[in-house]
Amino acid sequence: MNFTTRVRAGSLSVASVLIALFTAGFTTAAAQDLRIATSYKLMTLDPHFSTLNENSSLLSHIFERLVYQDEKLALQPGLATSWKRVSDTRWEFKLRENVRFHDGSPFTADDVVYTIERIRNFLKPPSGGFQAYTKGIASVSATDPTTVVIETVGSQPTLPLALSAIFILPRGTDGFATTEKLNAGTSLVGTGPYKFKAWRSGETLDLTRNDDYWGQRPAWSNVSFRIVESPAARVAALSAGDVDIADFVPARDVETLKQRGAKVESVPAARLNFFQFELGKEAVPGVTDKSDKAIANPFLDARVRKALAMAVDRNVIVDKILSGYGTAAAQFFPNGLAGTSPNLAPQPARYEEAKALLAEAGFPNGFKVVLNGPAGRYPGDGESLQAVAQSWARIGVAARPVGVPFSVFNTKRAAGEYSIWYGGCSGEAVDVCLEAVLKSPDNATGAGALNFGQYRNPAYDEMLDKARTVDAGPERDKALAELTDFVMGDEPIIPLYHFHHISGYGPRVTGYLMHPRGWTTAMQAKPAAN
Repeated sequence: MNFTTRVRAGSLSVASVLIALFTAGFTTAAAQDLRIATSYKLMTLDPHFSTLNENSSLLSHIFERLVYQDEKLALQPGLATSWKRVSDTRWEFKLRENVRFHDGSPFTADDVVYTIERIRNFLKPPSGGFQAYTKGIASVSATDPTTVVIETVGSQPTLPLALSAIFILPRGTDGFATTEKLNAGTSLVGTGPYKFKAWRSGETLDLTRNDDYWGQRPAWSNVSFRIVESPAARVAALSAGDVDIADFVPARDVETLKQRGAKVESVPAARLNFFQFELGKEAVPGVTDKSDKAIANPFLDARVRKALAMAVDRNVIVDKILSGYGTAAAQFFPNGLAGTSPNLAPQPARYEEAKALLAEAGFPNGFKVVLNGPAGRYPGDGESLQAVAQSWARIGVAARPVGVPFSVFNTKRAAGEYSIWYGGCSGEAVDVCLEAVLKSPDNATGAGALNFGQYRNPAYDEMLDKARTVDAGPERDKALAELTDFVMGDEPIIPLYHFHHISGYGPRVTGYLMHPRGWTTAMQAKPAAN
């Protein structure tokens, strides 16, 4: 059943669609059967086809990685029990023993070699998104069944982090498995806690417990995902008891769910939403003095950037717009995650200090500016433009908020039509955003891919390059925190907030552990006692 099409056609009410959707294929739920309504639209069973979060989330039930990231984004042993860099360009990974794939075949180093070579040498566009994680690998070999040696192209201190994104497939006897063969599902096997049962592209995914799993025995005997793209429909399904878990619940629906007996868990997302400045031009569009006369780019002065940052009331965004399901931000990832600085904390709005700073920079009467952003792309995006415009009015800056569909916004931003705009960044580690948003743009290396404002700070670039030579771990995290302290003092962006991932669950679930990457898995859910 194509749920989205049925609703758009208007042929059924939401209630009747929900009944049809969640009773089809469901009998009375056994105590250990878990039913999940997810927004993640799984379109392929090939774990290497796309890096989209929906694939990483749902396919993690079937497949596993050598290394994984815990709820603090710290690296933990997965199918590899340990790893070390034995020289500047050589890594050794020791594999977990007595692990078997779902078909009973043993997991060995040959499977790791096969997986990496499939990604590097076999997959071609439009698949092959995971090649970014293997581009630093020169060669991979199995020295014995439980040891993998990887030679890198130059020093690759974050190789374990890169491998935390890659699911391991079993080596086939007839060459590399095609995406079409994996999508058929007839030979889809991994080492994960659940076995593949059935799938309808973009609609359903059904799993059954792997009773021979090497780790802790999975709690649920059967897991059924139903892809429901409408947030309202997911909330309605949970409220009616048709599912046990609903992910990506809108903040506005939390109280309604609680009143109907559901419970809610949330976690700050490993991402930042922020304002970005055009810093590569002397003249920028949409900025004038109070008499509508064009002026030079005011954002080139760090005092102006700091004044605007000081005049943002983040509590209004968090408490009013996000209904408490957001965290005021001062850096790229929420405080406490790997690589974040303990020295940076969001401050309350300080209007008088901001006005004084603007006057010092030569704008005692403020100026006019168009504040651009997407509307409906992220939680709170369009409303945040309005809230910040109201705050800036208190320091004499007349901001006109303009929210447009993301496709329009993205095109105009890339074309340089904005002077200040709303942006966002997320990633598997904080240095992904430090490099993408703030490093000087370099087409040859791909640095500064999200640095649309052309911010340039050579000292910061040098510090980041040095930090990224340190192996993943506490020392690297410390170096990243220190350079974050340094660059945020230059006010290159205005951090706004980390929105929260929100999930709701019913009485058959007694606890649900959220992950800052926004994954939805049965492994996060603890069943209630029978």
